[in-house]
Amino acid sequence: MRVLITGADGFIGSHLTETMVKYGFNVKAFTYYNSFNSWGWLDNLDKEVLKNVEVVMGDIRDPYGVKTATKGCEAILHLAALIAIPFSYVAPDAYVDTNIKGTLNIIQAAREKNIRTLVTSTSEVYGTAKYVPIDENHPYQGQSPYSASKIGADRLAESFYRSFNTPITIVRPFNTYGPRQSARAVIPTIITQLLQGAEEIKLGAIEPTRDFNFVEDTANGFIEILKSEKTIGEEINIATGEEISIGDTAKELIRQINPSAKIKLDEERLRPEKSEVERLLGANEKIKKLTNWKPKYSFEEGIKKTIEWFKKEENLAKYKSNMYVV
Repeated sequence: MRVLITGADGFIGSHLTETMVKYGFNVKAFTYYNSFNSWGWLDNLDKEVLKNVEVVMGDIRDPYGVKTATKGCEAILHLAALIAIPFSYVAPDAYVDTNIKGTLNIIQAAREKNIRTLVTSTSEVYGTAKYVPIDENHPYQGQSPYSASKIGADRLAESFYRSFNTPITIVRPFNTYGPRQSARAVIPTIITQLLQGAEEIKLGAIEPTRDFNFVEDTANGFIEILKSEKTIGEEINIATGEEISIGDTAKELIRQINPSAKIKLDEERLRPEKSEVERLLGANEKIKKLTNWKPKYSFEEGIKKTIEWFKKEENLAKYKSNMYVV
């Protein structure tokens, strides 16, 4: 199958590109155009993998470029997005342009050519859990401009399925972590501070809980959802069904890397009070019912593999743990 992966240069997108090549898919990778000719994390993939990837540079906000990129493709896996929650407080307009209008460009192209499409959502659309585990019928709550933009993108995708019968699935991963993740996420934030010698680990709120997916499990979730005809028109969580607090996550990482380190509250890293998502614990019965997916990695196994990747000097050097950037 010839597939287009948007956001292939990003964290999850690069892992999905790598995994799909290994499974024998014919991959076209849509990456963000820049004058440095950087392919993001794709530049770090094995050359044998990249030989089987056609890289197309463009901008998800450009409908013509998006439509051109979809030529010859039988499926689209749409991951391109602005993701950092703190930056969405600063630049909400950019999130509307990228996450809502960018998704519209994808599903318009999919509608014209009747292309099977997976639109990537986020567990942030649920906001703080009103009940747990959070299933796909849980109400939505836009607790940040980021989550609001993803709610808008999801509802557009749903409307194209219902209005035009476009073969769309909304894929909703809970908190994915692993090698190559941005330090704007909490696990890389903690790991990089510890590995670069910090004795005080600066964090925001430590009470909220998250349902953490190892990135290889998330990538396999996308593939299994794509392979199943039963998933068309559905919204599907990718979740482990387990939760852990940010504080306990930090303690486990401290235990593995530097047991003498302490946690220090950094108020700059706190979300606005009504914006913090206090609890995320996902239900995964639906994905297990409709596909052959199940998580392969425990939290402890995934954390170990993540630490091993960050310990490599060439990887750790890419991170600036001494500063907080939204």
